[in-house]
Amino acid sequence: MTKPSKIEELQELRILSQQGGGPARVDAQHKQGRLTARERLDLFLDKGSFREVDAFVKHRTHAFGLEKQQILSDSVVTGWGTVDGRLVYVFSQDFTVFGGSLSEVHAEKIIKVMEMALKNGAPVIGLNDSGGARIQEGVVSLGGYADIFLRNTMASGVIPQISAIMGPCAGGAVYSPALTDFIFMVRNSSYMFVTGPEVVKSVTHEEVSFEDLGGASVHASTSGVCHVVGDSEADTLFLIRKLLSYLPQNNLEDPPFKPSKDNPLRRDEALDTLIPDDPSKPYDIKEVIQMVVDEGAFYEIHDQFAQNIVVGFSRLGGHVIGIVANQPMVLAGVLDIDASDKAARFVRFCDSFNIPILTLVDVPGFMPGTAQEHNGIIRAGAKLLYAYCEATVPKLTVVTRKAYGGAYDVMSSKHIRGDVNLAWPTAEIAVMGPDGAVNIIFRKEIAEAKDPVARKAELVAEYRQEFANPYVAASRGFIDDVIQPSDTRPRLINALEMLTNKRDSNPARKHGNIPL
Repeated sequence: MTKPSKIEELQELRILSQQGGGPARVDAQHKQGRLTARERLDLFLDKGSFREVDAFVKHRTHAFGLEKQQILSDSVVTGWGTVDGRLVYVFSQDFTVFGGSLSEVHAEKIIKVMEMALKNGAPVIGLNDSGGARIQEGVVSLGGYADIFLRNTMASGVIPQISAIMGPCAGGAVYSPALTDFIFMVRNSSYMFVTGPEVVKSVTHEEVSFEDLGGASVHASTSGVCHVVGDSEADTLFLIRKLLSYLPQNNLEDPPFKPSKDNPLRRDEALDTLIPDDPSKPYDIKEVIQMVVDEGAFYEIHDQFAQNIVVGFSRLGGHVIGIVANQPMVLAGVLDIDASDKAARFVRFCDSFNIPILTLVDVPGFMPGTAQEHNGIIRAGAKLLYAYCEATVPKLTVVTRKAYGGAYDVMSSKHIRGDVNLAWPTAEIAVMGPDGAVNIIFRKEIAEAKDPVARKAELVAEYRQEFANPYVAASRGFIDDVIQPSDTRPRLINALEMLTNKRDSNPARKHGNIPL
């Protein structure tokens, strides 16, 4: 038998490296309703753009008989490719090889592409599907996790980092995704937790399923760990591609401009009648967003979590913007702990990557109650305040209706470096709502009145007329202009273009101390 040529040997090794754990394990993966690591990359990246690195890497473990199970590429596929023609670095964990467990070389492969992404200024996307640390490698595997965590932290705010949870992600493995900017999960197919159901049962005696403990629905709605949920793996990968269309490659670039056919001077008369006459009646702030932005396109983040505030990406006149908006449809748009955390993280992301922030304000204040106070609403509200104060990107604010108390200050007011602050005629800017203010100011007068109910109603009407409007704030210059709601789109686009060359900075320091 003739010895294979060097080229034939290369071709054979290349084929071996692409087989993962072999046909049986690939079939088992498919039976779980999941794709393989390479199939996911084929779906995610532009066709034919993937360039693999470290295809011939093998683990170095000799304990527990692992030296007899040498699989090329080990348990993760790494490299780079393009999404809509733009460079991205990727790693995709291969559950068919040792359950996707993280070995020393697995970690080294991930670190290599992360460092390449950092040097070359491009996003890094991780497709996670792993049983956790490779137990046979002991502390070496744990060290590999820590090495990845360090790179996640060093890359934070420098390049976008996106994690997709495509299967299990447990124990120490959860902290790399948690350090990244966005986490995507697949409905009924992926889960994350620090300790699994068996450990939970042994320690707390709770019986809970994988899905109820750490499934996509739990993390998207209750914990807030997950930012976006896809209905399938293909849908999840498509949603990541869509998110990337709003993001710059790195912190030194502007987000991608996309010419729009939507007229920048377009007015929408429906906005003039959107706010109910009764200030206690809700309306959907998402309707305002869709009427104002280019072609009504809004990419919402955290849509199931803390729904009293809405955050996401859109475009105005082709320019990418981040939107933060109180939602009167949920808890009257009040700021609570979860809403403050959600918005603060989003504001800081936008500021890190040069994305202007539009804030739509209709906020009655902070959520009252012992549960909120005891769980740290003061600290959480301060996080949002800190995020807005620190942000140096262009900041546009529109007060649509209520802006009461400290929440007025927090929601990108002029006092914390809001660049252009507008208000609709329906805006009510005051220390508190008319009812509460009258109860405090005129308590004695109301109590002594012949008809307390009628007298209070008169005083509330007077207070509303005198203070619950935008003109007191405008007279002080805290509001730059009071505009007709239908003019909102052209006014915002004009303001955004005016701020194109904005320069602002913070004092020189190692870093601030955000109230975490």
